[in-house]
Amino acid sequence: MQVTETLNSGLKREIKVTVPAQDLESRLVARLEDAKDKVRLKGFRPGKVPLSHLRRMYGKSFMAEVVNEILSDSSRSILEERGEKPAMQPEINMTEDEKEAEKVLDGQADFEFSMAYEVIPAIEIKDFSGIKIERPVYDVSDEEVDDQVKRIADSVRTYEDKDGKAEDGDKVTIDYLGKIDGEAFDGGAAEDSDVVIGHNQFIPGFEEQLVGLKAGDEKTIKVKFPDEYAAAHLAGKDAEFDIKVKKVAAAEELVIDDELAKKLGLESADKLREIVRGQLENQFGQMTRQKAKRQLLDALDDQYKFEAPEKLVEAEFQNIWNQVTRDLENAGRTFEDEDTTEEEAREEYQRLAERRVRLGLVLAQIGEEQGVQVSEDEMQRSLIESIQRYPRHQQQEIYDFYRQNPQALANIRAPLFEEKVVDELLSKADVTDKKVSREELMADDEDEAEAEKPKAKAKKKAAPKKKAAKADDAE
Repeated sequence: MQVTETLNSGLKREIKVTVPAQDLESRLVARLEDAKDKVRLKGFRPGKVPLSHLRRMYGKSFMAEVVNEILSDSSRSILEERGEKPAMQPEINMTEDEKEAEKVLDGQADFEFSMAYEVIPAIEIKDFSGIKIERPVYDVSDEEVDDQVKRIADSVRTYEDKDGKAEDGDKVTIDYLGKIDGEAFDGGAAEDSDVVIGHNQFIPGFEEQLVGLKAGDEKTIKVKFPDEYAAAHLAGKDAEFDIKVKKVAAAEELVIDDELAKKLGLESADKLREIVRGQLENQFGQMTRQKAKRQLLDALDDQYKFEAPEKLVEAEFQNIWNQVTRDLENAGRTFEDEDTTEEEAREEYQRLAERRVRLGLVLAQIGEEQGVQVSEDEMQRSLIESIQRYPRHQQQEIYDFYRQNPQALANIRAPLFEEKVVDELLSKADVTDKKVSREELMADDEDEAEAEKPKAKAKKKAAPKKKAAKADDAE
């Protein structure tokens, strides 16, 4: 087999491979010899079928198998011999001329093909103990725990029917019919709907207009849907709701005690508070970690500047772009609605794709050098969590798909591996904790969350560079 490098430019490589016809012939003969003792043909005793007869019957199909083996084995061996890691599966090109292909299968011509691929660049990992991170830490207060306990208790609160007018905190049972420009709209009608005044479950201005109504009253409520309302056909529209009050019920006194805790399946009010505190600390802890991770990845982004494989960047950009355009379409919006243009959005997401790929390669290299591993148990837990998002009747099918599809499993492993590498880096970086208020911890959290998952929507024209720079999803 003759191997010739025909392109070596930057990260791009092309290799031409020629397998002489005599090599193909020797492989074919070996396969025919092996089949001779196994094949059963009418008129021949076992093991006595002439090779010439086997060649006439199976020559081309066996040669096709030989060619496929060469493609698979040689691609891997060539890369190993060259000491190169391809960024993606090499692209194999061979003749599309049927006559030439027939000659190869008949053993009358050399088999030639080429491999085109990009290599993963050599990355020299720098000392990351010097990375400085200021980790914002927030201590959950007793008052926050009490407020959350009250909200939980309110969710199981009981109500007693009353004859008087509805007040703030009362539960009002209503029938309603929503209209825009005098026409009823889909999803705008319901019967026996319970509305607790002050819970803000309906669009702004709706619940407040129920105050003062009593059972049997009818009223037309006028409201305006928010400009950012999820249903694009209703967003920003003025609407009227014809209301009929069925009954009004007052909330019973809210008492936080062991009896309430038992309604929630817990043994005591103290246990309820303990669980709530743990949930809040975990919630704010995730925010803390996310901000620390963002600082870490920003530091790595500053440290490592290298050419990223073009094909990987293309694939990452396409993933982002498909999500962006799909989300805009679902919301009934355009790039102009997001104060940008398609060209500007493409430029921004291209930069983001390049950053993601570079950081992904850096994290992969660090993980490899630090011996980071994702255990089978961790994979199994994550796989089960993913499957549980699907309807129960589909879960076994989804599970089988993942277990039989290495690439799908790789998509489960990638975020687990990334988080473990981040943990490894944070354990060795120069991390200083800084006590902050709740407001400080959550400041700009919406913008930063948008930057972390930039696929959600197109960016505002005023801040694309800032948001793209913060994005920290390095998958």
